[in-house]
Amino acid sequence: MKDGIHPNYREVLFHDVSNDFKFVTRSTIQTRENITHEGKEYPLVKIEVSSESHPFYTGQHKIVDTAGRVDKFRKKFGTVGSKTSIANT
Repeated sequence: MKDGIHPNYREVLFHDVSNDFKFVTRSTIQTRENITHEGKEYPLVKIEVSSESHPFYTGQHKIVDTAGRVDKFRKKFGTVGSKTSIANT
């Protein structure tokens, strides 16, 4: 391979902030933060959804609301016509 044309492929720690799940995998993603995990320092990437928190894998429906949109919608329309069950977590 030619030098200088490929991104740096290295081990990176991904942190699912919704349930504090961490895993190490290889990636070329650029990060600004580092963290020590199990005695080794890794570049840190914070994510909101992973296989540990995604409804498809957990079987629970969870609403991620960052700006109060769900509450605003429920105040306006109530729960009329809601067919989904929502997890209390």
